[in-house]
Amino acid sequence: MYIGKSLQVSALGESGIYELCFDRQGEAINKFDARTVAELGEATRFLRDQLDLRGVLVTSAKGVFIVGADITEFGEKFNKASEDIAEDVRHSNDVFVLFEDLSVPTVVAINGFALGGGLEFALTNSIRVMSTLAQVGVPEVKLGLFPGFGGTVRLVRVVGPAMACEWVASGRPVKADLALASAVVDAIVPPELLRETALDWLDRAMAGSVDWQSRQERKRKPLAMGESESTAAFEAARIATTRNTSPHQPAALAAIDMMQAGSQLDRAGALWLEAKVFGEIARTQAAVSMVQTFLSEQALKRIAKRFAKGAQPVTRAAVLGAGIMGGGIAYASALKGVPVRMKDIRQEALDQGMAEADKQLKRLMKSGRLSETKASSVRAAITPQMDSHDFSELDFVIEAIVENLDIKQKVLTELESTLGEGTVIASNTSSLRIDDIGAALLRPENLVGMHFFNPVPMMPLVEVVKGSKTSDRTVATAVTYAVTMGKTPIVVKDCPGFLVNRVFTAYVRAFLQLLAEGADFVKVDQVMESFGWPMGPAYLEDVIGMDTGSHVNDVISAGYPHRMPVFKDDALRLMVRRGRLGQKNGLGFYRYEVSPEGKLRRMSTGDTHALLAQIQPNGSHEFSDDEIIDRMMMPMIVEAAHALEEGVVETPTEVDMAMLLGLGFPAYAGGPLKFADWLGLPDVVARCDRLQHLGAAYAPTQRMRELAASGLRFY
Repeated sequence: MYIGKSLQVSALGESGIYELCFDRQGEAINKFDARTVAELGEATRFLRDQLDLRGVLVTSAKGVFIVGADITEFGEKFNKASEDIAEDVRHSNDVFVLFEDLSVPTVVAINGFALGGGLEFALTNSIRVMSTLAQVGVPEVKLGLFPGFGGTVRLVRVVGPAMACEWVASGRPVKADLALASAVVDAIVPPELLRETALDWLDRAMAGSVDWQSRQERKRKPLAMGESESTAAFEAARIATTRNTSPHQPAALAAIDMMQAGSQLDRAGALWLEAKVFGEIARTQAAVSMVQTFLSEQALKRIAKRFAKGAQPVTRAAVLGAGIMGGGIAYASALKGVPVRMKDIRQEALDQGMAEADKQLKRLMKSGRLSETKASSVRAAITPQMDSHDFSELDFVIEAIVENLDIKQKVLTELESTLGEGTVIASNTSSLRIDDIGAALLRPENLVGMHFFNPVPMMPLVEVVKGSKTSDRTVATAVTYAVTMGKTPIVVKDCPGFLVNRVFTAYVRAFLQLLAEGADFVKVDQVMESFGWPMGPAYLEDVIGMDTGSHVNDVISAGYPHRMPVFKDDALRLMVRRGRLGQKNGLGFYRYEVSPEGKLRRMSTGDTHALLAQIQPNGSHEFSDDEIIDRMMMPMIVEAAHALEEGVVETPTEVDMAMLLGLGFPAYAGGPLKFADWLGLPDVVARCDRLQHLGAAYAPTQRMRELAASGLRFY
């Protein structure tokens, strides 16, 4: 028998049937790392040499089949030249081909997730049987990649070009019924019948009643489809993918082009082409950044676990301040099983908060993710009230009232007197310092910041802000509660703007400075949206609300007067003076109308340029796209570097993930520090030096200069 650390081979009696079982020692899942690929080659050669071999059953001893490649290996692998990456891929594919070319039928029993390399290996088998609870898919595009273990080659031949392109370009996992309809698998059965059914298929294949040889041979030849038909299918996929994919993420379109070319080749030629193009795509900015983001997500979980040590359980919570924000927080808590009281002094605000919860519950019911019974129980777990009934029994209270220091201090001082001694108070402040808010509290060690981002149900980030007097227990409890609500907490030091809004303020100020020098706000929006931002800065300020944006900008800027000196006047203040508050009243940089379908549409407004001329003493000025990008992005990098050096967070990972999760930083760029690494710190420093005449916001930190001079990076 063959026994490895990732898989084993054993004979099933004296029938000539052997079982290849994936069972990674010491871990809960199976994955294709270098060791597993090597062991698969060894196991396949062992099987090939068995004189009594008649058939192979492939199984998993885990709750999943194989979840894909080991992404932790990508960093080292992808630092190589594209030709070397391609050679590594070809070597792995030799192992998959060796298994596919066994001279006996092979049946795989897919008991759980078979993703990426897991599905690619399943496709090498003659026959695929799937549990009704399992899911399959090739999600590599979400890492800026495409399948590299022969998945593109085999999918085209097994399911046809249209379906193969859709699976590869979307990266979506597919449930059993659709996998069967797509012909990716041959049968789906309840999990308790999976092994029995797979063995039955194997028996029939060995007996000759299932033509497994022709199934395997089809994957070795060029696509058996007319050229005009296949060309039309690939072109339709290309059009759909272009419409739905960022131009900064080339993997999906590259895969379609490669699949079309490979469909006319035999298996060997198509696999060679897949490896070659994979090596090229692996060196793109999107792949490098998005792989780093995946690794950073795992790192954040480990960091959160460390901060969560010593947490007290949260079983009863409250939100102080209703409205859309308070309702969203209450909904997030109740949905995850923590009952919550929602208090406000106005019935109108309570109604608005409950309406927000209802809207989110209806959305989940409509999508089929929540039953009506479950939705009713979630709603019942939110108790709206205008008094402090039962507050003395609470474990946790989140304050979500107006962003005004005096009001927050007054309300929280009154609140503290109604709570138990160990109750944690979290302020959902976006810009005010926790130390300032808690200055009058008797127990400031119980106060922590929990900065949620709008809209709360959609935005995953919560900044957990530790003041100078906040206890470790309080931080741990806030982190744990955030995780319970399904959020990603990042612990930050108390400072003006914390992390996300502080770095974002540098970006907003760069925009305001461009406008003052005569830039066209429409062009700036177009350039930054083309760069990858979901909204340009003018449009984003309209969505935030001009009054809110101006206030936050002023508060945070005041905390960093050297880099963020007060503007004599700026576009946000001008808009507020003119009553142009953005989407909230239908007029800001743009005009907004409600469409017949009830959606808010952004319209151009002819007088905005004339209005902005009031703060453009030198008139209008044409900036190039590259000038706009450097003017907008360099201050973000500089401010992110300052935050890291000041210990606002501990690692570049936390800086970049906060910007990705809280602000929608372009995914292909990976965050301001990863973006700086991609450009190269010598280049970043040079760009900043060229712009230093614009002010200290563009001055690289000393550490940036040291890294650049030493050829080092943030990561």
